[in-house]
Amino acid sequence: MGKHYYKFYIENNMEESALQFVHLNDTHVGLGAKMVPFAGFNMPVLYTNLIEEHVCVRNNVGVFDVSHMGEFLLKGEKALDLIQYVCSNDASKLTDGKVQYSCFPNATGGIVDDLLVYRVNAREYYLVVNASNIEKDWNWISSNNTFGVEMLNRSDDYSLFAVQGPNALPVLQKLTDVNLSEMPYYTFKIGNMAGFSEVIISNTGYTGAGGFEIYVENKNALAMWNAIFKAGESVGIQPVGLGARDTLRTEMGYCLYGHDIDDTTSPIEAGLSWITSFNKDFIMKDFHAAIKSAGPKKKLVGFEMIDRGIPRQHYPILNAAGEVIGEVTSGTQSPNLSKGIGMGYVETSQSAVGTEIFISIRDKSLKAQIVKMPFI
Repeated sequence: MGKHYYKFYIENNMEESALQFVHLNDTHVGLGAKMVPFAGFNMPVLYTNLIEEHVCVRNNVGVFDVSHMGEFLLKGEKALDLIQYVCSNDASKLTDGKVQYSCFPNATGGIVDDLLVYRVNAREYYLVVNASNIEKDWNWISSNNTFGVEMLNRSDDYSLFAVQGPNALPVLQKLTDVNLSEMPYYTFKIGNMAGFSEVIISNTGYTGAGGFEIYVENKNALAMWNAIFKAGESVGIQPVGLGARDTLRTEMGYCLYGHDIDDTTSPIEAGLSWITSFNKDFIMKDFHAAIKSAGPKKKLVGFEMIDRGIPRQHYPILNAAGEVIGEVTSGTQSPNLSKGIGMGYVETSQSAVGTEIFISIRDKSLKAQIVKMPFI
């Protein structure tokens, strides 16, 4: 599976523009990582074996370098007002040290990007956005900044390491006096780690395996990386590439921008009503409220393969009569379930859990079934 996945990953993430490099690019090359263009960056997709890396995160602890992600700092008395207007979720519910998942609705009923909102204090927020959308997101927020909010793009200043898995907490606890066991999910602390101050330690992640994300200044990134691996040496900590990151997030049914959500999808269609708050004003609020009220015509669903096969993005989804009722947005071979799984949009009338569907793979209609997410 690893070789086929690697080939697929390269073919579907090639970038024509000049590549950018994360601060530890040479470190990953030195570790023998297979590097591929992803979101405009040269990124490690695989170090050893996809299944091995996936299982390491699920059962132990692995480290992803996701420093390609973007970080914006918004400051000022009206910072919350700007966030409330450009984001779908209700950021007024945040208190200091809390994190919230949200999205930027665009002006045509789709999504500019999905993001995390970090509240430092009432006048200061961090927005963490997808690497492929850094410039687009910056321009979008700026164009709607009629509130006089100070905006700083810190994307080139920080490295971001996602330390994920059930052993992430005991490994990282060796490096900090912050009590990680007292940090609830979707909270963060700014404190000392591995001898460095002002490190953002966030109980977040994209794997469903638990763990923390560590934001550190680039000048301290290599020392932090080495300290994490030294702390985890006794439990067999491993570096993990974007290949396993994709299989892990797919098993949890987490959306990936450019696959399951994009400029044409409403958060209501994507099952993201829970991050769409209609008790405050935001861009295209009435449009999305109307979709919610009437019911979306299509829905994002999860499915498991019954026949042997691996679903991939853009593969047609068919009903029993052979009619196209949707399209796969994400798909993979699940290492935990040892079967093909995927997500895709289908007509709402045929979106019920238990519905038998077919995935068109190389001109063959392979049987699948809609299931409730997450898959594990």
